[in-house]
Amino acid sequence: MNLDKLVRSNILAMKPYSSARDEYAGDGEIFLDANENPFETGLNRYPDPYQRKLKAKIASLKNVQTNQLFLGNGSDEAIDLILRIFCEPSTDEIIILDPTYGMYQVSAAIQNVAVRKVPLTPNFELSADSVLSAVGSGTKVIFICTPNNPSGNDLDHDEIKKIISEFPGIVVIDEAYIDFTCAESFTQSLEEFANLIVLQTFSKAWGMAALRLGMAFASPEIIRYFNKVKAPYNLNVLAQKEALIRLEEAPEVRQMADELKHARILLEQQLKSLPIVKGVFPSAANFLLVRFENSNAIFDYMISREIIVRDRSKALHCQDCLRITVGTEEENKRLLQALNSFKV
Repeated sequence: MNLDKLVRSNILAMKPYSSARDEYAGDGEIFLDANENPFETGLNRYPDPYQRKLKAKIASLKNVQTNQLFLGNGSDEAIDLILRIFCEPSTDEIIILDPTYGMYQVSAAIQNVAVRKVPLTPNFELSADSVLSAVGSGTKVIFICTPNNPSGNDLDHDEIKKIISEFPGIVVIDEAYIDFTCAESFTQSLEEFANLIVLQTFSKAWGMAALRLGMAFASPEIIRYFNKVKAPYNLNVLAQKEALIRLEEAPEVRQMADELKHARILLEQQLKSLPIVKGVFPSAANFLLVRFENSNAIFDYMISREIIVRDRSKALHCQDCLRITVGTEEENKRLLQALNSFKV
């Protein structure tokens, strides 16, 4: 793959901003290069613009090289950068699978990049042939979310690999919910596919949604473009420090994820027993897509009980569906009590 042919010409030509910490990254004694306040506050110095210590720990955990890793302000920053790097406004387009995570379309709209939707089946299954047949001359990026949001199911990996193999552009696999599934991560396919970008996040299983820390895994060549286009200090020092602390607690995170997977199975069984529930879709994430007799009325009723779920009834194939995150044992208990008390 000739990556330079996919990258926007202005990105190829641009000279990136060089910060003071690009010019010197060592442990000096006196720093008079970045116009910082010299009085120590614990926060007066700019952070490492490439998060070297944090990347080293994450790379070891994920079994990748540090030059295959980009860290951003949530996965949303990586999504935005992908569009900035590869998609020419008013000319190029992306393909998304419908229904899916909404930020792909929002980010494309901000960049004035067209969006072509390829519907999943009513059971939220993927057809590689349908996706590939939708590819046009201006298609630069295909976004695939697995486990999928809002349906929660794993998409077929063989179908995905067929798309990556046959599509001449960039394929982005969003694995925000990878910690809740038994499926293998596509990070282990980076050496096989030069056009692959894998997104993951610390917002779900790692319990750090407030931190806004996302990961993008790709070839070193693609990562260099991420670093070229990103803001100089895109990840603040507090986020880097907190993430380093959290990474020391990886066994506890895995235990929490296992508990949530067990709770998901139990909650699915309990929801299926309710008369107002018409069906629960299979999930490999930390949520369930549930079809009700009258989702609008139930959604309003749950709000009146101060229980907030997500209305997904307007999404394709999701009529009368609410998306319910798996909570603590007590939260799930209150959810079920409220649903049991709902009167048609």
